[in-house]
Amino acid sequence: MTSRDSRTSDFIGRQKELVHLTAALDDALAGRGRLVMLAGEPGIGKTRLAQELATLASAKGAKVLWGWCYEREGAPPYWPWLQAIRGYVDETDPERLRQEMGPGASDISEILPELLTKLVVLEPPPALEPEQARFRLFDSIATFLKNAAQGNPLLLVLDDLHWADKPSLLLLEFLARQVGEFRILVVGCYRDVELSRQHPLSETLGQLARGAGFQRELLRGLSHDDTGRFIETAAGIKPPDELVAAVYAHTEGNPFFMAEVIRLLSEQGDLASEAAGQRWDIQIPAGVREVIGNRLNLLSEQCNQALTTASIIGREFEFKTLAALSEGITESQLLEAIDEALATHLLEETPHRTEGYQFSHALIQQTLAEELTTSRRVRLHGRIAEALETLYGNDAESHAAELAYHFAEAQSVLGTEKLVRYSLLAGERALVAFAWEEASALFRRGLEAKEGQSQDGESAALLFGLGRAQVAALPRHRSYEAVNTMRPAFDYYVATNDIPRALAIAEYPFSTSTLRGSTGITSLLSEAQTLVPPDSLQGARLLARYGDALNSERGDDEGAIKALVQAQVIAQRENDVELEGYILARAARIHWSQLHPQEALENSLSGIELAGRVDDARIDMGGSPHWEALVALVALGNIGGARPHAVALLARAKNRGGAALVQALHANSVLAQLEGDWETARNFSEQGLTVDQTDARLLDNRAMLEYQLGEFDQGDAYLERLLESMRLSQPGPILEYSAVPLVIGVAAQMTGRISRLDVAKAAAETVLSSPFVVPLFAQFARIGLALLAVQQGDTGVAEEQYAALKSRPSYITPIDLICPDRVLGILARTVGDMDQAANHFEDALAFCRKAGYRPELAWTCYDYTDMLLERNAEGDRTKAMALLVESLAISTELGMRPLMERVNALQEQAEAQPARAPTYPDGITAREIEVLLLICAGKTDREIGEDLFISVNTVGNHVRSILNKTDSANRAEAATYAGRHGLVSADDSTSD
Repeated sequence: MTSRDSRTSDFIGRQKELVHLTAALDDALAGRGRLVMLAGEPGIGKTRLAQELATLASAKGAKVLWGWCYEREGAPPYWPWLQAIRGYVDETDPERLRQEMGPGASDISEILPELLTKLVVLEPPPALEPEQARFRLFDSIATFLKNAAQGNPLLLVLDDLHWADKPSLLLLEFLARQVGEFRILVVGCYRDVELSRQHPLSETLGQLARGAGFQRELLRGLSHDDTGRFIETAAGIKPPDELVAAVYAHTEGNPFFMAEVIRLLSEQGDLASEAAGQRWDIQIPAGVREVIGNRLNLLSEQCNQALTTASIIGREFEFKTLAALSEGITESQLLEAIDEALATHLLEETPHRTEGYQFSHALIQQTLAEELTTSRRVRLHGRIAEALETLYGNDAESHAAELAYHFAEAQSVLGTEKLVRYSLLAGERALVAFAWEEASALFRRGLEAKEGQSQDGESAALLFGLGRAQVAALPRHRSYEAVNTMRPAFDYYVATNDIPRALAIAEYPFSTSTLRGSTGITSLLSEAQTLVPPDSLQGARLLARYGDALNSERGDDEGAIKALVQAQVIAQRENDVELEGYILARAARIHWSQLHPQEALENSLSGIELAGRVDDARIDMGGSPHWEALVALVALGNIGGARPHAVALLARAKNRGGAALVQALHANSVLAQLEGDWETARNFSEQGLTVDQTDARLLDNRAMLEYQLGEFDQGDAYLERLLESMRLSQPGPILEYSAVPLVIGVAAQMTGRISRLDVAKAAAETVLSSPFVVPLFAQFARIGLALLAVQQGDTGVAEEQYAALKSRPSYITPIDLICPDRVLGILARTVGDMDQAANHFEDALAFCRKAGYRPELAWTCYDYTDMLLERNAEGDRTKAMALLVESLAISTELGMRPLMERVNALQEQAEAQPARAPTYPDGITAREIEVLLLICAGKTDREIGEDLFISVNTVGNHVRSILNKTDSANRAEAATYAGRHGLVSADDSTSD
């Protein structure tokens, strides 16, 4: 018989999957990049199938890059990507590499330091906020792969993704969004049996599945017939049916399991005896680990000992490392043991390493490791840790994560000193590589090792490291945790008079935009100011951040502006343009939170001017003056002025990603939504939710958009997502809580159904009862409660909200998209003050017409009409009919189905309602008034005839009569006459 590794045997039983993969490869070669995931149980043939595809790809001129994930801790962040990129770098000419990587080479060198030796001179990457820095790294890698694929299409295989670190998965998600533009096929392999709902890969798969170029191939066991062919190929015999049935029954067609069983039977001589025609009885072990164990039993004791030690090192290892750990065995004997393992296909050489080896399958390594007692495993980890530390010498810091893992596993015998040291070093290196999730785990492990010990410099350093990782990694609603983490470190540094480190914590760029209530940032910054001269630049920086925190955390706008003004004086005196720009951007945000749009606009425009003179990374920290300018201009009704800022936000965010990109996409979506360009608004919304599917701004606007169009189920779905975002947030006067009653109120208005009333009231109470609430968020909550009160006919609540909203200026914002004057109008009507309601509606009409906010204009026309028909004073019905015509025209054009249905119903009601006998000036008849109103709406004779069901000639007679009676020379003068006599608003006179 011929003993062969299943990976070098003929390819059996995967023809259908290979056809699918080949089609995906052909798409990639044609410039339509794809992402394919191969899923299945261990040994099912995922890697083997990927290897077959790699052979085809190479034959078609593609370059194959391969990266695999490490099953244990200790590997650097982005390990599978590093292997793939390293392989390409090693084989590529430096000049070509420089062209393909471009300026992104400096970012990639942060995680691949050997790139510096290849390209020698690289500019250091700019200092950015953590989120922006990681985006820049991801964008640099994606750009490099795109450029590299222009010369040769790429096949990138990422194996064992179930072991991938979180940063590697996030990078895969990032690349997947753009892969359709590349000549690249990305193939990921993972064990589906190891995934739970909480597994990091599960979340990634959910994100990837939304992409157009994604497909998944689920591999199952080979069929009974394929099992027979597999045995024949692997063993070199024609297997009897009984053997095929037995192997198939115990392995369920799993290729790796079958290969192990066949190899074991071969080594025991059972297959040979059967081939000779002798009768035998096969007993195949049920578990593959038992099969592997039986194979290991056939090896020499020396080989087993070497493999056992290697299994604790990891799936891969180097000969020199194993030699350093193999006591009582010479180098020649160890080489013999390695050769024995290679001959039996338990090990294989790794092409990317000199004297490097790896277990041919992870299950072999796992079987060996699990056979060890806990005591022996711990001691082996200890020996490995010490041996590696010696081998690495002065370069030990570069392998800190690997050393931290082994020292952690050996903690019970080696203590915690080196575990803490290497955890701290590895955590700092992970921070540099923007691998914040890995950094968090490393810092936490160091802190756990020091639990129960008195606070010292190492504890403070670990806390500071963990806090920095949390600033970057935690979602917005948990950002306060970073402050709580760093506070003990700050106190320690102050107590030990280590002022520079204390100030490093105080000046760290916490995101304060979502902090409300007592989180500790304000008090920390207040104490930090006592550590520096108050009139110094450093004091001004702290004072500026203190002012920002006063507003964000406590809603103290007066104290916040006072602090910022003091800081600005110092910045101007010292000619620190960057600091002054930051102060102006923060001041703009504070003015906007207090609903002072004019002041916000002035500050933001000044900040933008300064940002153009310096590196604006710091000025933009926590937001952008372009955003503050945009929201102020929207509030003031200047959508044309706002649009350039939306364009600028998007252009800048493409190089920053994360929160900046979400904000930019939201800004552009809002402007489209205000004008009723639903398709564009949806497009920007979708892009934003791809980046952050929990963003309350996007979910709020998207829910309202769907309700506007009558897609109630979709609106409810986005509302549910907004509710989940609220539940994840720390309760307080924040956007997540203030947006919920707003959207529930809008849903009630659009659908006519009142649901989740208790949720809306509870969320609004959380916001409005807080002493830290800012007017902006209070407005959202109150508008929501107002709309619900109107739907319920609750005059008490309506009166309360009317008084509250009227007591201070209110503005339309990118969150509520509702004109507050319209809300005041429907509230005044609800409490019975019709004349005051009319005044509010007139103000809303004038504002919406001037601003061009057409959906809101259509709703204002409808709500005003409803009030006029109820009041039914002289001229009300005529004005109401004109408003209904306008509302129907806009809602029909924009596809606002719920409003269209309401307008039609109100028209029927108006036609059935007995009206006061109107008296019209100059003897104009009721029919002529109808014609005149349609002239004011810009209708042609033909259109008027169609609307009134009369002939064009009859319309012409009416028009001539109207011109004579009103002494008008043309239709425009007739429209002016109508406005002058109160038949229609002067602004409605739109005829040519």
